[in-house]
Amino acid sequence: MNPYTVGLTGGIGSGKSVVAGLFAKRGVAVIDTDEIAHELTRPGGEAIEAIRAAFGASLIGADGALDRTAMRKLVFGDAAARKKLEAILHPLIRKESARRRASAQSPYAILVAPLLVEGGVDRSRFARVLVVDCPEAQQIERAMRRSRVSETEVRAILAAQATREQRLAQADDVIDNSGTPEALERQVSNLNEKYLTLAALSRTTS
Repeated sequence: MNPYTVGLTGGIGSGKSVVAGLFAKRGVAVIDTDEIAHELTRPGGEAIEAIRAAFGASLIGADGALDRTAMRKLVFGDAAARKKLEAILHPLIRKESARRRASAQSPYAILVAPLLVEGGVDRSRFARVLVVDCPEAQQIERAMRRSRVSETEVRAILAAQATREQRLAQADDVIDNSGTPEALERQVSNLNEKYLTLAALSRTTS
């Protein structure tokens, strides 16, 4: 049986990875869809041949991995190309996510999905949706520092993502990541207790 699954999402620079790490520290199985996408597109990855067939060899690097920079530039300005890439990656990501969920040993699992709201929340896969939230100015500053990209690039990514309001409208739970690491730790701790209780309840009622 699949464990109780919480979908974790948030905009660029909101701190999803930090929050996921705090849950992992508490022994929770964390499944990261970005990490799965990287595995699928590394040399010999399951998606490489389909990407080569759909987009041509110019988007595959000399090492046999997806040229992420070239692909990002292509799909960013071309919705049809983005849909074509998603049609290749999403079913493979979903299959691997389900496999990892089924083998998770913890009472519940966290599935990190940056575009959870954009893709439409499939409530059959998620018992709860947890949104990591902070003001846009903080998102921009963090994303620029982490990825060494310009403010213009970060704003373009923000514009392509769901708005903060759209994301919060889908949330069952919200983590406010605008404060101190201690405040963040406290919120994760409280939610972990809550999810352990809900997961135990779901097992007795299912």
